[in-house]
This record gives sequence, structure tokens and C-alpha cells, in this order.
Amino acid sequence: MIREITARDLAAWRADSTAAQPLLLDVREDWEVQLASIAGSLHIPMNLIPLRMSELPDDKTIVTVCHHGVRSYQVGLYLANAGFEQVLSLQGGVEAWANDVDPGMAHY
Repeated sequence: MIREITARDLAAWRADSTAAQPLLLDVREDWEVQLASIAGSLHIPMNLIPLRMSELPDDKTIVTVCHHGVRSYQVGLYLANAGFEQVLSLQGGVEAWANDVDPGMAHY
């Protein structure tokens, strides 16, 4: 089991210039990222995570992101089981981000 973070809490964290910033890991497909994404996210599609885990830092918090939070939660569990200790999943995904933080973001 991993913890989830709300879009509002993540936005507040990112706005805090004194806080160590998390890595946002967007695990959606390419076409989804082209429609809507959170600035500064690292995009690695879910199916490529096992092949590209070496690109992920083990010394900072990783927040996994998808459309509604299901895939990102699964990837978060996968990363936690692989030994990453600081993993959170964005509750509600980019849809929650669009609703609660960035109303100008596209919905799909």
C-alpha cells in the first residue's frame, strides 16, 4: 500500500520554494500527455517503467500521475516493491489537477 496526495496538496508543495521538490512521474500514454500534462513531469509510459527504472532517483519523493489515479497507484506499488521508499500517487490524477488546481487544463 502506498500513500496518495491530493492535487491541492501537491500544488502547495510545488509552490513552496523551501521544500525539497518531488519528481512527478507521468505514466500515461503519449497521446494523453499531448492532451494535458502537469508542467515539469517526467513522462515514462506505464509499460516502460520496468525498462526505465534506472532513470528514477532513489533520493527524492516520486509522485506518480495518470488520468484518474488507478494506473499511477499501480505503478507506485510496483516502485515501492522494487525498493523505492518515497512514492506517492496523485489521487484523482490529472483530472483532479484540472478540476482543483488548473482549470485551464484540457479534460479528456
